[in-house]
Amino acid sequence: MYEILTPKERISKDAIKVWRISSFFTYLILILISGALLWASYFFAWPKWLSVIFWIAVIFYPLASIWAIFIRPSLLYRFWRYGLDEYYVRLKSGIITKSDVVVPMTKIQYVEANQGPIMRRFKLHSLTIGTLGSSHEIPALKEKEAFELRDLISEHAKLKEVE
Repeated sequence: MYEILTPKERISKDAIKVWRISSFFTYLILILISGALLWASYFFAWPKWLSVIFWIAVIFYPLASIWAIFIRPSLLYRFWRYGLDEYYVRLKSGIITKSDVVVPMTKIQYVEANQGPIMRRFKLHSLTIGTLGSSHEIPALKEKEAFELRDLISEHAKLKEVE
């Protein structure tokens, strides 16, 4: 019987920076909105229970941002692995909830390279591997590596390029 490989390849170390910057802006917006709503609840004399909820948010979001900005990105990087051969793509990730996905090459319908503005700054791409029922992502690969991997998966999956 064929043995499925254990994934050993790592994503780019710059993923940590990308995730930190992304989390920073996300939590900055959440904190600003919570603060504005808290101010509005006093200025417009909204019900007291709304003020309590906004106070909870104003206290919770900065605490949660410490986890999301400083701790989580390093752990995500540490536990993210991928690997492929001519028959399977295997993705392994997770800090608390572990995920181990095996995608047969015969089930792959498309492979897509994506890049957002923060990833563009670090010359990174994420690969999305699509099957009939779902899609799977390999985040934060260096540009050259992402396109080589995309082409290799396409070749093994025997995908035709649409022009």
